[in-house]
Amino acid sequence: MIFVMIFGMGLAVFFNRYLFLEPRLPVRLNRGAREFLGFAVPGMLTAICGPIIFLSEHKLNLSLGNPYLLAGVSAVALMYWTRSVLVTVLLSMSLFYLFRWVL
Repeated sequence: MIFVMIFGMGLAVFFNRYLFLEPRLPVRLNRGAREFLGFAVPGMLTAICGPIIFLSEHKLNLSLGNPYLLAGVSAVALMYWTRSVLVTVLLSMSLFYLFRWVL
């Protein structure tokens, strides 16, 4: 039963994406819809990463002993400084593990 659910969800996601990626299909979004969908990725990443970074044991943790917060701030600074996603990911992951080991 679980495999049927996984397969069905995979098909639903595939056909949902296929409608917008197949150039021969007549589905086109207007400019306003495309701009609105541009906010989906930052919103989704904020919803996923926000609780991980700021909440520890279901409490707000803004201390300097929070390795998630330090690594998140470092990742933002590295992205602003390097403008390279690969370098930012590698360096911020390394900093996160260093912060977890030290703190």
